[in-house]
Order: sequence, then C-alpha cells, then structure tokens
Amino acid sequence: MQQTDSFAAAIAEAEKLIETAPHIRTEQDLLDGYQYLAGGILATLHTAWATEKGHPTFVTGTGPYTKMGLDNPDTLYFGARISDDAEYVVTGTRGTTADLSFQILNGSYTSAVVPGSVTAFDDRELTIADDGSFEVRFGPEPADDRPNYYTLPPGSAQLVVREVYSDWRQTRGTIRIERVDVRGSAPSPLTPEKVERRFSGAGRALVSRVQTWLKFPEWFYLNLPVNTMTEPRLTPGGLATQYSSAGHYELGPDQAMVITVPLADVPYQGFQLGSMWYISLDYVNHQTSLNATQAQVDPDGKIRLVVSERNPGVTNWIETLGHARGYLQFRWQRVDDPLTPADGPTVAVVEFDSLPKILPHYESNTISAADFRERIAARQAAVANRMLG
Repeated sequence: MQQTDSFAAAIAEAEKLIETAPHIRTEQDLLDGYQYLAGGILATLHTAWATEKGHPTFVTGTGPYTKMGLDNPDTLYFGARISDDAEYVVTGTRGTTADLSFQILNGSYTSAVVPGSVTAFDDRELTIADDGSFEVRFGPEPADDRPNYYTLPPGSAQLVVREVYSDWRQTRGTIRIERVDVRGSAPSPLTPEKVERRFSGAGRALVSRVQTWLKFPEWFYLNLPVNTMTEPRLTPGGLATQYSSAGHYELGPDQAMVITVPLADVPYQGFQLGSMWYISLDYVNHQTSLNATQAQVDPDGKIRLVVSERNPGVTNWIETLGHARGYLQFRWQRVDDPLTPADGPTVAVVEFDSLPKILPHYESNTISAADFRERIAARQAAVANRMLG
C-alpha cells in the first residue's frame, strides 16, 4: 500500500461531494467548487505536516487561497492544537490592527457539531508592555489572579487567534506558541507509521472540511427569507465581543440590492459577500467586501452598499462576480454595549436602473472608472503587504 493512498481516496471522495453539492446550478458554481477543493487540499496537507500536537505552532487555517467558513477578508486567522493537561506560553507583539482576540475551542467543526467555546477574550484583558510585547499562559492550573494566565478547561483542543484590520494599511503583529514541558526539544523522527497517519489524517480533515461547511449555512443562513438580513446578534460560537448580521441573496441581472447601515461607534465594522460554497469571493482583485474605514459614509451617517453584477458607478459597489446567489454578512467587533435593531442593516431589492433615484446622496456617491481602479490597486497592495500567498 502506498503511503498516500488514503489521501488520494479522500480527494476523490471530496471531489464527489463537490460535484453533487445541492446548490450547483451553473458551470461557474462547479468551477468555484474545484477551486475551493484545491484550497482545502492545500490547507489540510499543510496542517497535517506543519504541526505537531506535542510541539505546537500557529498555522493559518484560512486565507486567500485556502478559504473556508465564510472567511473574513479583514481577518488573519491563526490556530494551534493543544491539550488540556499541558501548559503553553503565547508570546507576541501587538500590531496596530483593530482587534486581537483569543478563543479556546473544545473540538473541531464537523458536519454535525459546532465546537463549544470554553474561553474567549480580546487583548484588552492582557497586560501589554509599552513596546507592544505580551506573554499569555494557558494551562490546567487555576489562574489564582495571575495576570495573563488562563485555565484550560477539560476538553480544550484548539487555540484560535484572530487579528482584525479596520484599515488594510495597519501593521500586523507577531505571535508564537510554545509548550512549556517540551521547550528546546525536538519532535520524534518520522516513521512509516507516522507518515501514513499524517496523510490519512489530512484526508479525513479534507472530507470533513467539505461536509462541514456545506452543512453550516443550513443551520444559520438558509432558513432565513431570501434577500433579508437578521438583526445584530452575538455571533454563534462564543466570540467575546463580536456581533453579526447574516442573510442570503438572490438577484436577477437587472436587479441591485441596496443595504443601508449606520456607521457604528465601534473599532471594527465590516461587510462581505460569500459564495454558496460558504467562502469569501475574490476580495483581493475585486471589491466584494468593505469595512467602515474603506466605505464611503453619507452625510446622514449611514453607509449605503450597492450589491449588483453590473457596475453602478458608485464608490460602495459590492461586486457579485457572476454569483446570482450568495451570502451576506456584517460583523462588528470590540463591541462594549449591546447592539440594537437600529444599529443593523435594512435591505431593499430594486431595479438597477432606478439606483440614481433610490440613493439619496447619489451625486456624491459616484466614482470614475479610473478612481475605482485605484481602489482595487490599493486592495491588492494591502493584501500583498500582509504577506498572504
């Protein structure tokens, strides 16, 4: 038996899941699925080979080419496998980004289970030095008022860190993790059995990844009426200070969706589209997302987004890129006071040609083709500066 047989079989199984996905209507849907599959292969192989549970490191579980779980274009995601009976030291430097949050999960997402969040906090709880450096400890012992120490409840399995940009010109920080009792030692050498386990584990993770994120929208999105969005609510999954508003859309070629939302008094407010594969659309080369810093704010303090396939010639155009259906998502982070329905979005589907009459500040919303191209160039440069590839 070849060591890679199990992974090859998993790729074939995942490909069948992609090809038989219930939402596929067009060739583009299927081609997007193959691209999604390729990202899953990259991510699961990387995770299986780049990490050791006994010698953990942070890996990026999702990015521009390894997307999953309606990844936020404004967020860098880092994850490490942990055990509830060991102690870990996380060190880093705080960048200038809007938010840095930590979350302990007691398992992994599956097609049947959303893992529980057992600990969640952001960097405002930490003691951070004047130079931006910090050290956080996670372990099985009681905290006993020790600063920057967090107890790992039984079942703790993952440490997830999110760094969120409200301005793509902000500077990312640094972060690393060490398991205290193995500091300075090396993992055991490879064996044929370990190689087979890693390929087999990557294969299981790949199939589970596809199954999970095909099911997830059914739990939280597709039971909502189309072309509507929910009131702001604490995000499912236990993030400490994140509210979200979700929905799904379906638009004809001559329709547009106008989404109106107040500019919130919070450090981060962002909107994005997602495909039916429950992943972000191309946010590097197209404007498929906008946060409050990037968006144009009207004189009345509201942000008006225009979601459409055709270019309406306005600054806050959200490009659907041939996706007549997809997901809508707002996030607000580092929220101190509960958000109310008045803080959330209102949605209207209108005829595309009626936009000049519908938008109350249309004359100041327009943008030239050259200036819009500069907006895209700025996006491309900002993502490249994050060193995401």
